[in-house]
Amino acid sequence: MPDTDVIVVGAGPTGLLLAAELRLGGAEVLVLERLTEPTTQSRAGAIHARSVEIFDQRGRLEHLGEVARDDHGHFGGLDLDLGQLPTVHPGRMKIGQARVEAMLTDWVTELGGEIRRGYEVTSLEQTESEVVVNGSLTARYVVGCDGERSSVRALAGFDFLGVDAELELLRADVRGIEVPFRFFQRYPAGLAIALPIDGGLIRLVVHEFGRPPQTRSGPVEFAEVVAAYQRVTGEDVSAGEPVWVDAFGNTARQVTEYRRGRVLLAGDAAHHLMPVGAQAINLGLQDAFNLGWKLAAEVRGSAPAGLLDSYHAERHPVGARVKTNIQAQAQLLLGDASVDPLREVFRELITHDTVRDHLAATIAGLDVRYGESPHPLVGARLPFSALTTDSGLTDTTSLLRSGRGLLLNLSGEPWTAAGVDVVSAKVEPGSVLSDVDGVLVRPDGHVAWVAGTGPLEAAVERWFGV
Repeated sequence: MPDTDVIVVGAGPTGLLLAAELRLGGAEVLVLERLTEPTTQSRAGAIHARSVEIFDQRGRLEHLGEVARDDHGHFGGLDLDLGQLPTVHPGRMKIGQARVEAMLTDWVTELGGEIRRGYEVTSLEQTESEVVVNGSLTARYVVGCDGERSSVRALAGFDFLGVDAELELLRADVRGIEVPFRFFQRYPAGLAIALPIDGGLIRLVVHEFGRPPQTRSGPVEFAEVVAAYQRVTGEDVSAGEPVWVDAFGNTARQVTEYRRGRVLLAGDAAHHLMPVGAQAINLGLQDAFNLGWKLAAEVRGSAPAGLLDSYHAERHPVGARVKTNIQAQAQLLLGDASVDPLREVFRELITHDTVRDHLAATIAGLDVRYGESPHPLVGARLPFSALTTDSGLTDTTSLLRSGRGLLLNLSGEPWTAAGVDVVSAKVEPGSVLSDVDGVLVRPDGHVAWVAGTGPLEAAVERWFGV
């Protein structure tokens, strides 16, 4: 017998959300993390609407505490209004990654998951029935959520195609300075960002046009950031106390497959993208939300044929699309004066409602739709709707808290289905659901079936195996 059902490698947001979803689905899970203590560094400084919806659907949003919301986003450094998004959580939440990880760590622990820190994965061996980690730990499946330098990806032999960084940006979280707010402000020599983040810190980001990645014998020094920031903006930030300093670039890589036998990848381990606009953390959280219930069903023995393979089929195209999106933004963001005409065209296009709404939904992760269907709801996330049941008032978000499948019956007739929660309800006139008699919803909140699009029994069997 394996030691556990699933080993998740990496205790970042993706790995922790995956571990929680696995526990909700009834799987035993062990999280292995190389770091001995949770990091206080926050690569991401915000989460977008779809990630907020995910946390709300699981009842975890309130556990993040008080968080400021901001309608101000960007596409390639061009202002983009996120306040008109079709969700009850428009805009973005300005919260550091460390706070998200702390909330998820508590949740995994509450659900009975184990997080083992100070454990580095150095070997993987697959057999027909299990995966052996470091020669001793065994699990039925291993999921690498261990970031852009994933050891799981390398050890399992995944092909990681794309391009390495050609340009470099420097970043520092700094205490004790006052500096004018800058949001992708362009100068003749480069661009600069200076904005407040969690903990009373100022995040500085600077890029000198044309600057390639530098070869260093050690970590990035704050002096490099100070010098580059002064060359670009003319301002001296040397009085600041650096808390975290790093460098990143416009790398764009993605694995060709998200699953190789009993080893799977999610988050930055599956796609290494330039961390711009908090899209990377959103992409990883959505990977985990898609995979968790499917892998839990697989280890429980209740998964229908092909369910686990649908993880790659659904998420790889999404990752590829986001990669293209970020590569396009990199051209607008990191290009020198030669891209100014292109930036002006995009600036004008973004003022049009249809363009703005399209780009905002893409950035926020709200436009993801799995598969093809003539009905616009099938494959899309279930939109929020207030509901009235025999027990009183509720809503679509609350009905997804259990992490189970949901058959929402709006027909007024008695319906039954095995393996999912069945709720009969009424919607208000004008609701996005007012024209349908019912929907079958997957645990990740995406619609699997709408009444009138085919037999309900076939959809239940396709997604839930009963």
